[in-house]
Amino acid sequence: MSTEKTLHDRSESKCELCSVSEGLSVYAVPPSSDGGADQCVLLCPTCRGQIETPETIDVHHWRCLNDSMWSQVPPVQVMAWRMLHRLSGEGWAQGLLDMLYLDEATLAWAQAADDEKNHEPGAKHVDSNGATLTAGDSVTLIKDLDVKGANFTAKRGTLVRGISLIAENPEHIEARVNGQRIIILTQFVKKAG
Repeated sequence: MSTEKTLHDRSESKCELCSVSEGLSVYAVPPSSDGGADQCVLLCPTCRGQIETPETIDVHHWRCLNDSMWSQVPPVQVMAWRMLHRLSGEGWAQGLLDMLYLDEATLAWAQAADDEKNHEPGAKHVDSNGATLTAGDSVTLIKDLDVKGANFTAKRGTLVRGISLIAENPEHIEARVNGQRIIILTQFVKKAG
């Protein structure tokens, strides 16, 4: 039986994270998957797109994890943990993450590198001027940024306090702007002095 057929049977032909039933495809859970059903999940285009392109994340879409995080399927648990961890700046996501229990092996898999190429030894988060960024720093936006899904523009010169670093990608930071938790590319900020 093919991996895709096995996943359709396992998930009743629904996205294993949000339960949408259209446009489903197999997603091999990084960092190392042999392509077997026990290391893959079935995802809709919305979930897959936001996992693969973190700057497009719509935090409200991921409230679906309230249900899918209870799955007994390890790759689904891993993806739910990773997304809740990515969204942990949102109070509801942190609350769900605090409730989520994973066995030792599954937790180790969840904490493993999301994308091996972004985990080169010594990879650091640096601003547009090459200054090293650390969690909790304040930065200033150097460009107007249209925030997808939030319908506002973060204006150039905005001071953003208390950033979080995204371990999976040294080119992304997370911060609260206009009351919304967003992901910002490090090339569009400079460290506030």
